[in-house]
Amino acid sequence: MDTKKLTLKQRILVAGTLFGMFFGAGNLIFPVHLGQLAGSNMLAATIGFIITAVSIPILGVAAIGRTHSDGLQALSSKVGKGYGYFFTVLLYLTIGPCFAIPRCATVSFSTGVFPLFGEGANEKLLLFIFSAIFFAAVLAASLFPGKITVWIGKIINPLFLIFLLILVIAALTNPPASVSEVAPADGYDSVVSAFFSAFIEGYGTMDAIAGLAFGIVVIDIIRGMGVTKDSDIAHDVLISGILTGALMALIYVLTVLMGTQSRGLFDISANGGIAFAQIAESNLGKAGLAVLAVTITFACLKTSIGLVTSCASTFCKMFPGFLNYKIWAVIFTLFSFVVSNVGLTSIINYSLPALMLLYPLAITLIILALTEKLFGRDRAVYVSVTAFTAVAAVFDFLKTLPESTQAFLHTAPLTAFAGKILPLFDLGLGWVIPALAGLALGLVIHFVKLRK
Repeated sequence: MDTKKLTLKQRILVAGTLFGMFFGAGNLIFPVHLGQLAGSNMLAATIGFIITAVSIPILGVAAIGRTHSDGLQALSSKVGKGYGYFFTVLLYLTIGPCFAIPRCATVSFSTGVFPLFGEGANEKLLLFIFSAIFFAAVLAASLFPGKITVWIGKIINPLFLIFLLILVIAALTNPPASVSEVAPADGYDSVVSAFFSAFIEGYGTMDAIAGLAFGIVVIDIIRGMGVTKDSDIAHDVLISGILTGALMALIYVLTVLMGTQSRGLFDISANGGIAFAQIAESNLGKAGLAVLAVTITFACLKTSIGLVTSCASTFCKMFPGFLNYKIWAVIFTLFSFVVSNVGLTSIINYSLPALMLLYPLAITLIILALTEKLFGRDRAVYVSVTAFTAVAAVFDFLKTLPESTQAFLHTAPLTAFAGKILPLFDLGLGWVIPALAGLALGLVIHFVKLRK
């Protein structure tokens, strides 16, 4: 019997929807700021950034599809059932209502909307009003997950790309400096340091853990289009991921270049939002700020819809019979609305430590899932790698906590100890060698079991 397969048009629609869910606030502001920092070492920095902001996220989506897992919980349960619940809840709360969704609202407001009001405006009141409207729109779209390809893929995404194209063309057709003339900032003054600094900077997009979170939505979309065979779903997920990654990488290259060339007019900004606003206004005047406001708001809106949909779908499946999808969607949206009014600085301060803990666990899970046939899907390998990685990642978590929190918890002796025993700890990659050690131990256990 013939099985249904996606047409090229459907694959493009799925890829566009996936791109729309991925490409949010951080995806716009981080690469511009990265370009300003990297200067003449832009190429090395761009490669490092694309690895964590494109390659690993797409591999995450592919891992869900390739292993025929029905979402992140099924994938992470390869380590253990309890770990599957723990890791899934922690990841979705991080990528959802605790950090990523509120950040979408605050970034679009502080970077795009608030500058339009000028000095003297009541920022807290305006943020409250804007976030209320923003999350009302998010909830309205999220309550009907079957329409997500319409909202994101067919409506919001094309509008976002049009406005972004206006900003990119305006900036790149009149470059104020050539890349070779721009001096790199501290931490980016060599090709190697630029690569590793940008590699860690890519964590800020949250896309590697988003890739694991969005897997369930993409699979549901493909199934909704009539594809039922697991191997066909896995194939379509991979193709859609590749198309999405190619578009994301292209935009990153262009926006990093924008940031680097902007150094001919501006000093290094405090963040990419400020840099983007400066570039937009210098090229298009006050109209540029309006275009930027629309671009960033659309970018954040579509990502928030994708995240609320993912979180509600996952919690509905994890806790069947507890709450239905729509109630979960309302809870996540309201909680995100409350957190967004805490302010962008607080959100960013505490999101980085969470990412430093989750990213290593997500990366190793993705790699193991994609290579599990090589070790017979042996749970011992999953457990060993995850345990060693988790211990090392805790030190990265402690190192990146806000200074006041570090002082309260007296973490200095622990992080100093980690710096002495963990290679690459100063680069934020202290988990790499322990993960490899865990892999070696897991493989030894696997082959010993085979001998027996």
